[in-house]
Amino acid sequence: MINRIQPVGTVRDYQTYAIASPRDTQIKAACEEVGCAHWRHGWRTIVDEATDLGKRQADYIRTQSRRTFREERNAAGLTVFTFESGQRCFADHRTRPEVYLVRDGDWRGNPTGHVRRHTRPADWVEDFGEHQQRVVELINKG
Repeated sequence: MINRIQPVGTVRDYQTYAIASPRDTQIKAACEEVGCAHWRHGWRTIVDEATDLGKRQADYIRTQSRRTFREERNAAGLTVFTFESGQRCFADHRTRPEVYLVRDGDWRGNPTGHVRRHTRPADWVEDFGEHQQRVVELINKG
């Protein structure tokens, strides 16, 4: 059983801020969103162009990858591609989406049925901060 403090005001006096993730749902995500180490620090890809696979990999990097890199040969004769940080790596990252909600009411219900979804986390944070500021102003008024 959940132990909840009885609110001072009516259910109409409250707003509920929530972050939810749909169950069993994954979406493709950018390197920056998932904290990819390659995106953050850069990376090196070493390719053996003496093999068919290595030739195809090097050709893809040079002509189709659309990434910025430096190319050099190492002592073993392998091609080393060095990619700077801040660009998408070659992995397909996946993450669970987050839904940023603001609804009227509290745990007792939503009397108006009004629910707002923010598309960006920063907007949700800004909305929450502005709401908290309004609460502080009301408290200071007495």
